[in-house]
Amino acid sequence: MSASTPIDIAVIGGGAAGFFAAITAAQVNPSLRIVIFERGRDVLQKVRISGGGRCNVTHACFDPTELIGYYPRGEKELLGPFMRFAPGDTVDWFGQRGVALKTEEDGRMFPDTDRSATIAECLIQAAVQAGVIVQIQSRVEHLAPSKADTSTWKLTVNGQKVVARKVMLAAGSSTAVWKMLSNLEIEVVDAVPSLFTFNIKDSRIQGLLGLSVSDAVVEVVNSHLQAHGPLLITHWGMSGPGILKLSAWGARELAKRQYRFAIRVNWTGAAREIVQQWLVNHRKESPKRTLLKSSWPSIPGRLWEKLLERSAIPPARTWSELRKEEEVKLINELVEGTYQVSGKSTFKEEFVTAGGIDLKEIDFKRFALRKFPNLFAAGEILNIDAVTGGFNFQAAWTGGWLAGKAMGEE
Repeated sequence: MSASTPIDIAVIGGGAAGFFAAITAAQVNPSLRIVIFERGRDVLQKVRISGGGRCNVTHACFDPTELIGYYPRGEKELLGPFMRFAPGDTVDWFGQRGVALKTEEDGRMFPDTDRSATIAECLIQAAVQAGVIVQIQSRVEHLAPSKADTSTWKLTVNGQKVVARKVMLAAGSSTAVWKMLSNLEIEVVDAVPSLFTFNIKDSRIQGLLGLSVSDAVVEVVNSHLQAHGPLLITHWGMSGPGILKLSAWGARELAKRQYRFAIRVNWTGAAREIVQQWLVNHRKESPKRTLLKSSWPSIPGRLWEKLLERSAIPPARTWSELRKEEEVKLINELVEGTYQVSGKSTFKEEFVTAGGIDLKEIDFKRFALRKFPNLFAAGEILNIDAVTGGFNFQAAWTGGWLAGKAMGEE
């Protein structure tokens, strides 16, 4: 590729946002010469591993004002973009290309085939049909505006000089690209992990691998961080949507604590007064029944047994025999049991980070850098991230589409 012949759009990164931007720009203006530079041996790697190999494409949350509530970082900035390209548009986009999406009970949306390859193949085929050139094992080593012509960019790709009229940044959490941006005096927020599970060693959950509670409330001690949702006990500690939400909203705070902190778990999801009344009712209605056989409805029997044990309540204790101090201990265990977290683990294969280009640097109407109107960015390279459920992909589709539309029209 000759440096003397500028390409119209250079896309750095062959992921969801990069492909969506390239395809959109090519469809808006078929005469454009667009090249995707992917440093790896294959494109769309995150698409391929997402959702356990099924690809959680988006979420069935079609109201932008509700949708933004799933983004710890980017909530305010994404409202306008989601008004222009939301999950419904994503469903239509893939549907028009022969890929039907289905909605699961929790709102997550997957291809009907349950194969992430279906999504990857659709994007690759759309790129080929639109005339987009894809170059794998192509590492962008340098990026700077051309001094001779400030409307173009000079790139070094695998040691070769390339000139582009517009550049799309879609390289995800790439420290190499972030360093290039810092050299351009673009502010980048340091990356910290988001969407991780908690490492906890505690006798109360030991040996309970795979048990879950449908609606727990978890809060970080000495903070305002709180989340509710299903909680799953794992061999290393705790996971599930409730924990993942907490890790997403608390990404920066928990990093500062070096992932050493205490949490309080309300296993019932109910207020203390309600739990107390539940105990009173049992004492009246089932005085001869043992507590061991009378667990809170949403708490599995084996976990209930562990909580009774921690409350120093003998297995044969009946409701009529329950002592006041035992009752207090049990209520405390049910609604505010304290657990020490001593580290984190990645959530499956889906490593998500909080960090990237500072959002004040971005014009969200075009997903372009304010300082450089012909430099665009979308996807995980921005300081935007969401809870699990297809929301991170939706931000990539939206940003890629709006950036592609702007690049194609201008």
